[in-house]
Amino acid sequence: MIVLNRRTKVFLSKTPADMRASYDSLFTRVKEVIKEDPFSGHLFVFLNKRRNCCKCLYYDGTGFVLICKRLENGQFARVNPFYSGDIALTQAEFNLFFEGADLNKRFIESPPEVKKSSPPKVANG
Repeated sequence: MIVLNRRTKVFLSKTPADMRASYDSLFTRVKEVIKEDPFSGHLFVFLNKRRNCCKCLYYDGTGFVLICKRLENGQFARVNPFYSGDIALTQAEFNLFFEGADLNKRFIESPPEVKKSSPPKVANG
């Protein structure tokens, strides 16, 4: 069973992957393309060129888990290869993405991340 917690990040590769790839090939792509540690416990998502197949690599502490899905109809959401930053999805976004939902507006309409700051000072009076 895969257990993702709030600290688990979901990284989406911007470059298409060969769906014949298995553990070792995806492990290498995580290190070289996504530039993350495959043993981190994060989930790494790869799509094929047609965007109808998806493979996810995940390290659960005892070994690597490979999740594969092929959509019968439609395609997974398009990933902008020109987006300069890493593409990290929240768990909710990943769940929608994995079901085949459209996330094209995510980078435009998502609110910015809220940074914790000290509480405002209240004047007595």
